[in-house]
Amino acid sequence: MIDSDQHPQPILQVLGVDTGGTFTDFVLFDAQKPSAPLRIHKVLSTPDAPERAILLGIDALGLTQSVASGRVAIIHGSTVATNAALEGKGVRTAFITNTGFKDLMTIGRQTRRELYNLQPAAVIPPVAAELCFEMPGRVDSSGRLLDPLADKKTDAQLAQLKERLQAADVEAVAITQLFSFLNPEPESKMKAALQDRWFVSASHEVLPESGEYERAIATWLNASLGPKVQHYLRRLLNGVSPSPLAVMQSTGGVMDAEYAGNMPVNMLLSGPAGGLAAAQFLGKQTGFTKLLTFDMGGTSTDVSLIDGSIQLTNEGHIGPWPVAVAQVDMHTIGAGGGSFAYADAGGMLQVGPQSAGANPGPACYGQGGSRATVTDANAVLGRLQAKYFLGGDMALDLVAAEHAMDALATELNLSRQQTAEGIIRIANEHMVRALRVISIERGHHLDEFRLCCFGGAGGLHVCALAEALELKQAIVPNQGGVLSALGMVVAPKSRQLSQAYRTIGTTDTLSPGHQGLSESIDLDQLEQTLAALQQRGINQLLDEGIEQDEIRCELSLDLRYRGQRFYLNLGWKNDLKAITEDFHRQHEMRYGHRLAMPVELVNLRCQVSAPAAVEQLPPWATNPKGCAPALAKEEVRLTGIEKPVAIYWRPDLIAGQTIHGPALITETVSTTLVATGWRAQVDKWGNLQLSHG
Repeated sequence: MIDSDQHPQPILQVLGVDTGGTFTDFVLFDAQKPSAPLRIHKVLSTPDAPERAILLGIDALGLTQSVASGRVAIIHGSTVATNAALEGKGVRTAFITNTGFKDLMTIGRQTRRELYNLQPAAVIPPVAAELCFEMPGRVDSSGRLLDPLADKKTDAQLAQLKERLQAADVEAVAITQLFSFLNPEPESKMKAALQDRWFVSASHEVLPESGEYERAIATWLNASLGPKVQHYLRRLLNGVSPSPLAVMQSTGGVMDAEYAGNMPVNMLLSGPAGGLAAAQFLGKQTGFTKLLTFDMGGTSTDVSLIDGSIQLTNEGHIGPWPVAVAQVDMHTIGAGGGSFAYADAGGMLQVGPQSAGANPGPACYGQGGSRATVTDANAVLGRLQAKYFLGGDMALDLVAAEHAMDALATELNLSRQQTAEGIIRIANEHMVRALRVISIERGHHLDEFRLCCFGGAGGLHVCALAEALELKQAIVPNQGGVLSALGMVVAPKSRQLSQAYRTIGTTDTLSPGHQGLSESIDLDQLEQTLAALQQRGINQLLDEGIEQDEIRCELSLDLRYRGQRFYLNLGWKNDLKAITEDFHRQHEMRYGHRLAMPVELVNLRCQVSAPAAVEQLPPWATNPKGCAPALAKEEVRLTGIEKPVAIYWRPDLIAGQTIHGPALITETVSTTLVATGWRAQVDKWGNLQLSHG
């Protein structure tokens, strides 16, 4: 547990911080002046010590004294857990399981990544054989102890286990016993005996659901990342104390840092989840609740779909490993502003997934980068204007960008402009393909959605992507270049809890050939289990100082046909027949058919949440009587665009103003290209509502 001081001073400001691969973004809300514009800032990330960039940004915003007096609430989206998992830099971790099952994670699901590859490369197991240990404590599928830690032998068994762990020189321990979600007693005994010496994760706490492999991976990830995340959060807490620090979870909700340090597996999508939290807030604010989003940053692009609320999944991955804990349903590709362009072995132009990152960054950043990137292509084509980039605070080295582009152009036997345009087209195609995966391929009708872009590079590509998807409407949010940081400010405090509850259904009387949940399910017992799950979540928020009357709860069930691997999540109602019919209907809508098979109740879920730190954002400046709309700063000629392109400074625009493309709308943290045939209207919150035709 990470210690944090009490905070007697009233909170005067709320600071959202998103640490990305290239930039660390800041959004500051002044609680004393809620109608004042948000303050935003960017600094280059410091991957070797991410807290350093955060403290630099706090100093640049003039908040050092306020933070030191405990008057700034800081909400942080961190990549520490993500990067450590992707790079395999977790701490040395032991894996403890039942006798006879120490190869559980090595065997996995025995699925092949390349179905037709007869000589697949060997996959390195997550835990080396010498770090896998076996212990008694076997539980059967009904929760009955088959091989208990015998009372007379328990102390000796645990003492011997400690000696073996010390000899193995591990820093963390992951405990996964079979069916521990039905009876956690053996795991609890082992954790109690070991946690004074090591960081210990028990599977019944990390993921109390069926699926021993997925549960083991989640528990191992949590244990191996735990010490690193805790050490990082301690350093950051020391830097910002006594101001309170909270952390964004992968579900789009916030938790106090002291709890986050114990559950780092819930932070693997911390930053991207912040962007979706802000997009959901934007949807409710504007009334456009169906959004197709893409977050184009420096390293990657994250795409997702919001249908009234953020969609969650339990089928995510981090690198090669399944992550079955709840997280935002997001598809990530290696196509960001810093993605390298190169010629492949056949002489064809390719883009990504390798990236220039924060150091050296794209060539145009002037930090020694020499390879062409997507950002360099935009700079060469004039879509990034040097005098307006980061409000003029960071000079663009156009000569370096041109040299990088020329080197690649020579290799491809193309002109500089052809190469730059090719890079943009390929990057766009990568993003379009990803957007189709999370929308059309899942049965959604795109004509019901608006494309919403954010990230520093998103606005330059939004019109082209919308046209490729045949969408006529798009949104470029206010503060879109730092939207993930804004999401930290407007995201609610929340918890996502789950509990396995599997029962096989039998025939009911819904309709001929259809199967419903078994009437043998004790509805009273089910409601009691749901109530206990709900109370556990409520208690966690109460421990964070949330008032009882501020807490909202949503209950749901995971259902599937018997024999299926995957399930659908449905909202709870105390009518099993109605829930069953809802399941049949959703299954038919999602997959095109319903089956005459029994229905299984797999998991119970509960989401508890409390209001966000900031629930209302200040409106954009309206047009006072007699004030004319902002004029273009200048006009320029851009490659590939026939008409002169007007350049506007976004902070000068007024609510209700309409700009017809082609135009560049520049701001401190990003640039939006309004393509020919498109128009942008500024709504009352400062968002650019784009429309075509």
